[in-house]
Amino acid sequence: MLSVEETLDVTASRQIPQQRGELLLDAAVRYAEERHWEVHPGTWLEVVEGGERCSCGRLDCPAPGAHPERTDWVGSASGSPAAARRMWGETPKASILLPTGHNFDVIEVSESAGCLALARMERMDLPLGPIACTPGRRMLFWVMAGGAAKFPHLVRELGWTPAAMDLIPRGEGDYVVAPPSRVGSQGAVLWARQPTAVNRWLPDAEELASALAYACGREASLARRR
Repeated sequence: MLSVEETLDVTASRQIPQQRGELLLDAAVRYAEERHWEVHPGTWLEVVEGGERCSCGRLDCPAPGAHPERTDWVGSASGSPAAARRMWGETPKASILLPTGHNFDVIEVSESAGCLALARMERMDLPLGPIACTPGRRMLFWVMAGGAAKFPHLVRELGWTPAAMDLIPRGEGDYVVAPPSRVGSQGAVLWARQPTAVNRWLPDAEELASALAYACGREASLARRR
């Protein structure tokens, strides 16, 4: 098993994939077909005056090419491979959004805290689900659905204050952006641990709470001292 440093070095060394329609379509279908995850097309990047701009048209878009295009997106997400082919056939450049709260939840932390937590999890030999890294230096840990709602309580039980931490539980009504979607000029979302048959069964949030709470709490303490 690779160490955390080796894993991140491998991830960083990969060539960032271009947001080509065929890659996005293939990935969206694979998520629906192999993982039975619901998928939904988000916005995409358009070339405007020699630069790239979000298809939503906002010049100050906070997540260019990587957010829902409309407010009723939750109801139109689908776990059908045929529906995924149809949706990306209509919008081939669209980013891939994975709704949280049904098939899985996600715990989002900073990359530095995530690396520390992952090292502790590996030493404890904990079962891990997929883990993604965003170009905004965030790490996303997949957990069983329902984990986001109880995570703040788990953190408090461990003696930490959730509100003081850079820790975002993503559950019902939320979403994450999936690889190989790009976020503006920052780059692409990448898998640090890809979805495989080995991690099909996701960990309960309680199994990861201690390592994530410690890492985020330590980071918050160091920030306050600066």
